[in-house]
Amino acid sequence: MTYQFKIQIKGITKPPVWRRVLVPDTFTFQQFHFLIQEVFGWENMHLYSFSEEVYGGSFRISEPDEMDDCYSTPTKDASKVKLRAYFGKDTSKSLVYWYDFGDDWMHIIKLELVSDEVLLHPRCLAGKGTCPPEDCGGVGGYEYLKALFREDPESEEAQEMREWLGLEEDETWDANYFNLEEANRYLSQL
Repeated sequence: MTYQFKIQIKGITKPPVWRRVLVPDTFTFQQFHFLIQEVFGWENMHLYSFSEEVYGGSFRISEPDEMDDCYSTPTKDASKVKLRAYFGKDTSKSLVYWYDFGDDWMHIIKLELVSDEVLLHPRCLAGKGTCPPEDCGGVGGYEYLKALFREDPESEEAQEMREWLGLEEDETWDANYFNLEEANRYLSQL
């Protein structure tokens, strides 16, 4: 089977940041994590988990670590659990993907469609918005960054942010930017 998911970062608006992807049901949650990293443009620098709810639920799917005993819910190994084990054919199901336990990037994953199509490689169908830079301070920090570039792009602070982002002198930063072809090129490397 093939799953069509819409994955959206919670709390970001104007523009929202989301991606729509096709994924084989045989993918493990670890492979799904790598897919999310690629289509959003994250750098896979931080821990992650999948669960039913923001900060909770009856289970947690992640990479095993020494902190597993500290969680109030059982941890399942992301490299061993396949997407079909959770989703089946139930399009009413959704999950939360939590990336970076400091910046707290919560992604709402909604299963939109299940088809009998055999998909050999994942594909990104659509998306909107630039992914926040790693370690920018969560939703609040990202909203501040967008406002800074929108309201005072020539300020000293904006210039410092441009340097921090690694932008060239003539390069601009656009919160609306999303390149579907680029996202699929990254996915092809999975």
